[in-house]
Amino acid sequence: MLTVKVLLRDAEKVKQYLFEKKLFDNRFVLERDKEYIYFPIIKKFSHFVPKIFLSFQERRDKLKICQEHDLRKVLEKKLTKKELEHLKTAFDIVGDIAILEIDDQLVKKQKLIAKTVLILHSNIKTVVKKKGEHKGKLRIQEHIYLAGEKKFETIHKENGVLLKLDINKVYFSPRMASERKRIMEQVKKGETVLVMFSGIGPYCCVFGKNSLAKEVYGIELNKAGHKYAIENVQLNKLQNVMLLQGDVHNVVKKFVAEKKVFDRILMPLPKGAEDFLSDALAVAHKNTIIHFYDFLYEKDFDKALRKIEKSCKKAKKKYKILRLVKCGQHSPYVFRICVDFQLLG
Repeated sequence: MLTVKVLLRDAEKVKQYLFEKKLFDNRFVLERDKEYIYFPIIKKFSHFVPKIFLSFQERRDKLKICQEHDLRKVLEKKLTKKELEHLKTAFDIVGDIAILEIDDQLVKKQKLIAKTVLILHSNIKTVVKKKGEHKGKLRIQEHIYLAGEKKFETIHKENGVLLKLDINKVYFSPRMASERKRIMEQVKKGETVLVMFSGIGPYCCVFGKNSLAKEVYGIELNKAGHKYAIENVQLNKLQNVMLLQGDVHNVVKKFVAEKKVFDRILMPLPKGAEDFLSDALAVAHKNTIIHFYDFLYEKDFDKALRKIEKSCKKAKKKYKILRLVKCGQHSPYVFRICVDFQLLG
């Protein structure tokens, strides 16, 4: 949500101005810390009292929706007690599309739920629901239109970049934004980075825009994903991102033939990434950092470490584990994890 950040001493003046100009977004609760207050606003504005410092900030994750605008609260009188038990109020937002999960028991009320989401969230233009699970090698998720503008293509904003995509044609997770930022903050000046399974280019664009990497390469099998990645590189006016369409195994063979190596390699494939560890090691030098992703029960996190150990041993590579981090949750006990490890000379 868009907010205006103001020093506490100026809060009252700014508050009055926002109410007078009808800029205050009363759907959300304002927040404060020791020095500043954050007023939720409908849009940015340019005119105000001189000598008052203010700045605009996106704080979607830190502002809470007011009680009267809570989805469950609004639907209390429209759904039965039993139906409310099946209502999932959390949902992903990709661009201006809300992606709901609707239980079978609520199918007859799905249009009502979708229209309510539109009313509560002015930033959402389209509401869809997931149909089944991610399918096939490309992990495509099908969606069904429910309300608002009938479309599946949108432009998503994340970490200072714009990402165009069709949610029915490509795999993309907005939940990985903080993980992409975590890696981006590790990228050093002059690095050559390889992103396997690069999709529509979120990692590539975030690195290309926000880091001092010399070059960022992306490999994607999905032709639709590759097409959108090219668009996104152009959309963000990036000059240091190179995109390749094809199977990682085949593209890496070409890199090996060209004696191309990388300073940092990302493997954001949550299932089956271990099958590509040998490829990553083939284009790594003695100090390369590799980010290996996996989906595992918390009690089984050491399995990821054993996969790395097995591949490095086979390739006769020495390495050290830098860290293991949780970067998502698939189910109550299954987590997406990332193991950052570095090869040693």
